[in-house]
Amino acid sequence: MKKLIGAMLASSAMFALPALAAEEAWVAEARAVAGSVPPKLLSVLTEEIKQSGPEGAIAICRDEAPKLARAASQETGWAVRRVSLRNRNPKAVPDAWEQAALMDFDRRAAAGEKPATLERAELVQEDGRAVYRYMRALPTQELCLGCHGTDDRLSPAVKARLAALYPDDKAVGYGLGQIRGAMTIKKPQ
Repeated sequence: MKKLIGAMLASSAMFALPALAAEEAWVAEARAVAGSVPPKLLSVLTEEIKQSGPEGAIAICRDEAPKLARAASQETGWAVRRVSLRNRNPKAVPDAWEQAALMDFDRRAAAGEKPATLERAELVQEDGRAVYRYMRALPTQELCLGCHGTDDRLSPAVKARLAALYPDDKAVGYGLGQIRGAMTIKKPQ
């Protein structure tokens, strides 16, 4: 009997290993895709801030971030976007899965986990289809605080530009390292 149980466990382990490897492969791919957009956006924003200050970067962030996400989506087959519990862009409102992940990120960060390491990967059912979902937290960097920081960090020009472009803006008041939102990606299995 022990030999039979041992053989069954060994054969089930052989089947589990490829499934585990497949899971690790899609998660690794998702990490790479989600991690590809923020550095590109930061590079563009850094250049614009050097040229025209944070108030000039607001339009770049508004226009270029969605373009970068669309380009990544087209290149990879993943649907790529940014979301936040305190959104600036009305299109950046999280769905229920994303909202739960963002709330979990906030809890984990409050418990001492480093925001830059927070992620969630899951195979979920949506409209009767299996869908890979992945999110990675986006903590604020020093560069972000000129437009997303506390009131004392925002210049009058930034405040005026934000009021003009985003009258319902909720994306201010952040400190360095706080979770500003997340990169969220998904694709059918």
